[in-house]
Amino acid sequence: MAMERLDKLLASTGRWSRREVKELIARGRVLVDGQPARRPEDKCDPQQASIQVDGEGVDCAPFVYIMLHKPGGLLSATQDKKQATVLDLLPEHLRRRGLFPVGRLDKDTEGLLLLTDDGPLGHELLSPRKHVDKVYYARVDGRVDQQDVDALAKGVTLGDGLTCLPADLEPLGDGSECLVTLREGKYHQVKRMLAARGKPVVYLKRLSMGPLKLDENLDKGQWRPLTDRELRALKASRG
Repeated sequence: MAMERLDKLLASTGRWSRREVKELIARGRVLVDGQPARRPEDKCDPQQASIQVDGEGVDCAPFVYIMLHKPGGLLSATQDKKQATVLDLLPEHLRRRGLFPVGRLDKDTEGLLLLTDDGPLGHELLSPRKHVDKVYYARVDGRVDQQDVDALAKGVTLGDGLTCLPADLEPLGDGSECLVTLREGKYHQVKRMLAARGKPVVYLKRLSMGPLKLDENLDKGQWRPLTDRELRALKASRG
């Protein structure tokens, strides 16, 4: 990893401005490898150096990767003048980093949402050429059956003429619940496909995206950083 200025590294976390970092260093509140930092322009390796502010370790990794259990009622957007977004669930220093949702969920849809500031990774995961599997749990008004399974496997044609890629449909229980696996991400796709089959969706939740699975310990509205293992698997899925 290239050496970077200490003030730039700390400011990149979103917690402090460069001016605030300079004041922290001047007051001896910043330690690098256990020693007080002397100058804002001093350089260090963010992957190797141990950086602390007021005794608390600071993660200066170049990118942030967050798993969020999205609740209903929030927009999958970075900002909106009238409505709350998923970023409103995060602390201010993370909101400053320019995070964005990788693959949007409808306002009333719940479940797994990846937030990151790693643009290249986000774009690759969303690329139509990658066909990253996304699994959804759905409850429908009605009961899905084998005919619906066969129809989705062939590729449903929607009312506007759009033909979807083949998708997997797995009925659960009496068929009022099901799992749907998509390999693309068209607008309202799960809802539109099942509505085209006469089985409108009444509840929808995303369970996984590629190798990334929603942490069952995360309640709605909660989030956590990806583990190293999850991140490695996600990056490997880019092919």
